[in-house]
Amino acid sequence: MTNDKYPDIRDLAIIGDRRTAALIDTKGTVVWYCPERFDRPSLLAALLDPERGGAWSVRSPDTTFASRRYLEDSAVLETTFATTNGNSWQITDWMCLGEKLPRGICRLFSPVPNEVTVTLQPAPDYAQHPPDLQYLGQAVQIDRRYYLYASHPLILEKDCIYFKISEGESGWAVLADEQLASITIEKIETWLEITQARWQKIASYAIYHGPYEREIANSLRALRMLTFEDNGGIIAAATTSLPEVVGGERNYDYRYVWLRDAGMIVSALIRAGSNGDEERRFLDYICGFACNSDSMPLKPFTTLDGEPVHLEKTLDWVGYRGSQPVVIGNAANSQLQLDAFGNVLLAAKLIYNRFDTREHWSLIEKIADYLVEHWSDPDHGLWEEQVKHQYTSSKVIVACGLNYIAELAENEAQAKRWRSAAQEIKQFVACECLNSEGAYAAFAGGEVVDVSAALFPVWGYTAPDTPEMLATIKVLERKLANGYLYHRHLEQFDSKKEGAFLAGTFWVAQYWVMRRDFQQARAIIDAALEYANDLGLFAEEADVKTKQMLGNFPQTFVHAAFIGAVIDLKIAQEH
Repeated sequence: MTNDKYPDIRDLAIIGDRRTAALIDTKGTVVWYCPERFDRPSLLAALLDPERGGAWSVRSPDTTFASRRYLEDSAVLETTFATTNGNSWQITDWMCLGEKLPRGICRLFSPVPNEVTVTLQPAPDYAQHPPDLQYLGQAVQIDRRYYLYASHPLILEKDCIYFKISEGESGWAVLADEQLASITIEKIETWLEITQARWQKIASYAIYHGPYEREIANSLRALRMLTFEDNGGIIAAATTSLPEVVGGERNYDYRYVWLRDAGMIVSALIRAGSNGDEERRFLDYICGFACNSDSMPLKPFTTLDGEPVHLEKTLDWVGYRGSQPVVIGNAANSQLQLDAFGNVLLAAKLIYNRFDTREHWSLIEKIADYLVEHWSDPDHGLWEEQVKHQYTSSKVIVACGLNYIAELAENEAQAKRWRSAAQEIKQFVACECLNSEGAYAAFAGGEVVDVSAALFPVWGYTAPDTPEMLATIKVLERKLANGYLYHRHLEQFDSKKEGAFLAGTFWVAQYWVMRRDFQQARAIIDAALEYANDLGLFAEEADVKTKQMLGNFPQTFVHAAFIGAVIDLKIAQEH
């Protein structure tokens, strides 16, 4: 097997219906698709195993990729191909969004200058068994669960279904989650119109004008596509097991909703001019699944129906460019992650202040009281390390969260209890969490620093020009900078072996905005934007040597961090 069978992560596009998503490369091949819901078993997964994973490919002689774009602010993808004799044609890909529309993937083919062969090779349930393919009226039925319809006769051949579009003809195909009545091109075009109108309405919820306007719109689209419309949950990424180190073992399943993302995503949406609907539904989702256990008020992350995430299971797949293991599930769900609770308090405070509400206040009180009792516990930290420490970033965001939520306390005794705990944390950090250079250490008693410290002034914990912050940035530049990009610190892995951490890079840009060094902030933002693809989508990390994207894709944490940095830049420049 050669690596040219794998698309670069940069070459991936995403379409979705706010329930699930599909990834399509520049050849027009659908290389990742989990029907019905983001975290359900895959039907197409050539991204992680080109031989066994399943794909929906398009082949035409003398044809190359020319360009692609989303139609206006929608998630409808139009890919243009060129032929050697100067002709061009398009594939329009989308997933229907609207009431009473079918669920699945729709593909429209403009008139083609050469014969095109469209082949679906399904691999149901993570390719755990061969597909059961049967003709059923106009369709081919797949495992009695999915149905492929097309404009041209469908042909079965072993485990594949294909059809051909002759030179000069147009065509269409629909891969649906249910059996459909007779399909016509007029009906499909109506679905497309309804879908585009629905996306335009969703896009109107947050209108941003200012620097990096197009890039912000792209990031807002990414956040919306990775939102589960049924309840407002926003997943970390659409994929599993795209590696942080190619050929390595740092491969994780990110198709779940993390509490730690809450504060950053809510802040990004509110400050980008949102009407509040999306972020309030996100808080509804987070607070709707309180734990029954007394050990923690919430789990650090959940499935899209609020259930605990299953422990990791390894799939017998080759992995992206040979990166193993390929896993489903995530073993970090039982960890204590104090920063996750602090982020929920920050998200709640932002929403309460913006909309003068107190929804889910009883759970917010419970979280704050839990943190009063447990802030001094060692936890697994922002990066979900297996070794527990007194991580400084966990302490700092808990202190900020308690102080912020104390402003809304129902009585003075409650406010005093929360503020007293926040003050104890600040004393602990000042005494235990500074290294020999006077910088904020990654954890109490340590010497190393972490890029998360750049957020301390952004959270309001400290001013950006205190001796401690100046020392911290000095160490960050010396130890973790790679040009204008920044690595994080990991205790159990040499983070210089993975890519630069893009969210952390945007945090450093926010720090320089607070220092009012706009030139430095823009230089960092522009350097990170080199690792967005042509559609404005970010993966988790950037390989500075190879210029490739690394990690799961698209990564909502990074998109939210980018929005936060740009909004801070805009506000600072205006004032």
